[in-house]
Amino acid sequence: MIFTLANTGGSGAFAQESKAAVFEDAVPAVTETEDSTSPRFVANEVVQQLPEDAVQTVTDADGAAPLTLGELVADMPIEGELPRDMRCLAEAIYFEARGEPLTGQLAVGRVIINRAESAAFPDDYCGVVTQRAQFSFVKHGVIPEPRTGTIAWRNAVAVAKIAHQELWDSAAGDSLYFHATRVKPRWASHKIARATLARHVFYR
Repeated sequence: MIFTLANTGGSGAFAQESKAAVFEDAVPAVTETEDSTSPRFVANEVVQQLPEDAVQTVTDADGAAPLTLGELVADMPIEGELPRDMRCLAEAIYFEARGEPLTGQLAVGRVIINRAESAAFPDDYCGVVTQRAQFSFVKHGVIPEPRTGTIAWRNAVAVAKIAHQELWDSAAGDSLYFHATRVKPRWASHKIARATLARHVFYR
């Protein structure tokens, strides 16, 4: 099973069944009791849908006000040459999801990062993206050149940095797979759906 891509919207991430890694991440939630100032850590799996204008506890450069994801993307500096691994992440977001809302682009980036952190996949972004029979925009192990003068590329770079630095939670969570909503691959019935964002469904 492989990735397929339809124009700018992308189509989905299909990994071979034999390489599936099923695991459940626990995210510590910090709470405080009335009689203590020490935080209490409780392990909970966090699953949440993040609308485009959702606000999280990220502040602007002056530390003045909460930012939306769109504002965080707009404020993210992208000047200078990207390290090779970060460029691969940005290119995958660009080619697979540039037609998606920012939350959808972030989710695609999250899947690539999750794969790089999983023992079932290559351990770097470029290895994940160029892995054979995974992304259809990759030809013979080569990622094509994006149109770097476009807003779509600027957004992809910013989203890649946000995903890499874990500056914004993604509803994709610990997903390792995704596919376009217009298709229903056989492997999906063996996975756990995590979120549906724009034109993609994400699974772990």
